[in-house]
Amino acid sequence: MTSSFRLGYVPGVTPAKWARIWAERLPRTPIELIQVGTADAVSLVHSADADAALVRLPIDRTGLHAIPLYVEQTVVVVPKDHVVTAVEEVTLEDLADELMLHPQDDVLEWEQPLPGRVIDERPATTADAIALVAMGTGLLVVPMSLARLHHRKDLTFRPLTDAPVSQVALTWPEDAESELMEEFVGIVRGRTANSTRGSQKAPEPKKTAAAAKKQAAPKKQQIRPNKVKGKPGQPTPKRKYKR
Repeated sequence: MTSSFRLGYVPGVTPAKWARIWAERLPRTPIELIQVGTADAVSLVHSADADAALVRLPIDRTGLHAIPLYVEQTVVVVPKDHVVTAVEEVTLEDLADELMLHPQDDVLEWEQPLPGRVIDERPATTADAIALVAMGTGLLVVPMSLARLHHRKDLTFRPLTDAPVSQVALTWPEDAESELMEEFVGIVRGRTANSTRGSQKAPEPKKTAAAAKKQAAPKKQQIRPNKVKGKPGQPTPKRKYKR
């Protein structure tokens, strides 16, 4: 086994819960968390700089395992005084007349045109786009985790019901199977420490020879003497005792 387990993760993904479970189950094998840009996550795994990575699909799965874990809610980020804040959720049609920002590191796969009037100049990063939203330049569509990651007091967000979604997955090399990798797969899939593919159960204590003999020995049946009864209608005869 290696001396540690190295886990890469893209912005917005929070591996803290799984890292805590790992520390509880394998206290002698530290887990190293490595934050990496979305575009570089797969390369980190291929180069063996990480044992596995939490990424957003789709990715090039050549030579890789990939287990989808969960789908993120997509939201639109707006200033707190924007008219969108008057409703609980939004549709793409609701954004038809809005100026929209489209950062170069967008993680959403748009099969249809982006909603609203998209600004030609694309911000380099999502963080840059968030700053422009705060300046009133336009609105931004992102996974909820990224909206929370770049939270600002002057901004808020609303769920976007019919937009593309982002799916988070765990990926690792096909030729890098190990006990540590199997252990982490079990953790993210929710297996308990006592499951057959997780940590081994503690063996039951062996019974001593005396305990086994006691358990195997049949119980003695207690024989009680029959009571002496008189004839019907007559008192029960008294027993005579020799002096």
